[in-house]
Amino acid sequence: MKRLVIGMSGSSGVIYGIRMLEVLAKDPEVETHLILSQAAKMNIGIETEWSVADVEALADEVHNNKNIGASIASGSYKTAGMIVVPCSMKTLSGIANSYAENLIIRAADVMLKERRQLVIVPRESPLHTGHCELMLKASQIGAIICPPSPAFYTSPKTVDDIINHSVARVLDLFDIESDSLQRWQGNV
Repeated sequence: MKRLVIGMSGSSGVIYGIRMLEVLAKDPEVETHLILSQAAKMNIGIETEWSVADVEALADEVHNNKNIGASIASGSYKTAGMIVVPCSMKTLSGIANSYAENLIIRAADVMLKERRQLVIVPRESPLHTGHCELMLKASQIGAIICPPSPAFYTSPKTVDDIINHSVARVLDLFDIESDSLQRWQGNV
């Protein structure tokens, strides 16, 4: 059983986190622990037809972002890693600077200190130098930066095709297979 922590912070693109949870909910080998920031909850209502309660229902366990005493705030609680999707620049800054003011950042800090996989899916564009420096710093301390960059060799027909491919590529980093991933077969 793989335990994965999913943190959703307040940038645009909450559908990536929701789709991640949908895919993982179908996998009996993965236990998900979800943390939603207040801004993520707001964006769920703005950007999707989902309710916060329905998103939370996709996870095996939901943690309050203010609960620094949660199980996932300790390195002794074993997990396979964490995905912050989407990751706001504020949350990225907290992670890169070890400023664990909430559970998303504290859980990410635990992943880094325990040398567990931490994947950050930043959602901001364009980027200024400060954003780039934060991504560099997070990468230097062990995070994987994985922007949701669409692959067009798959000939996507819908926005869902693009979302599914991006989510599947992130899950690849944890060796979790997704039926929606169309892999490059070479130029034949």
